[in-house]
Amino acid sequence: MKFSLNVDHVAFLRNARAEENPDPVTFALMAEQFGIDGIVVHLREDRRHINERDLRLLREQLKTKLDLEMAAVQEIIDIACDVQPDLVTLVPEKREELTTEGGLNVIDNLELIKNAIERLHQENIPVSLFIEPDITQIDVSAEINADFIEIHTGVFANTQTEEEMFDELEIIRQAAKHAKKLGLGVNAGHGLNYQNIKEFIAIKNIDEVSIGQAVIARAVFVGLEKAIKEMIELINK
Repeated sequence: MKFSLNVDHVAFLRNARAEENPDPVTFALMAEQFGIDGIVVHLREDRRHINERDLRLLREQLKTKLDLEMAAVQEIIDIACDVQPDLVTLVPEKREELTTEGGLNVIDNLELIKNAIERLHQENIPVSLFIEPDITQIDVSAEINADFIEIHTGVFANTQTEEEMFDELEIIRQAAKHAKKLGLGVNAGHGLNYQNIKEFIAIKNIDEVSIGQAVIARAVFVGLEKAIKEMIELINK
């Protein structure tokens, strides 16, 4: 199971005071040296954290994978086609949310998402859809030629009891297995941390996890290198 680091929270901290530091690009390049498999950034319409400068510098300087999270809107699609990330992950986006809340409803936004995938595929950019671990959503994702799905793990992360946690793990396990049968790559993310990752890594058929806030928060206390290496050790167990 691979591990990509989301650095949006570093940009959010920088923007809180309209300063130049901490620079998410520098942070990402440091993280790359400590063994991560890729960097994830979300270029939002409102630019509340990552901006185009960050994205373009990351594309120029990263040696690992660059995963661009984005809404299926024309402005950001055009930027993605120009920048050429290694992967685009289409996510839902609301102005008032603190962070992405839930997965895409592919069925209710079929033509919009299908058109976005077709446009990105014209530029040879693979596309992942951030969705709930729902079999019907997975089937439709495959039908419109998504390359990957990213399973929203927020429900799992917010479970309150051991029984709820294992129930949700089973739902995710079955979803990942089904997606693989359809030829989809399977990533996962949202709310994963140093505690729940210990149970999550038992799931087969997950290619990669995307984790951000937990690692960045841990780095405040122990430093970036130690925070990353602790997470890598847990994932590799």
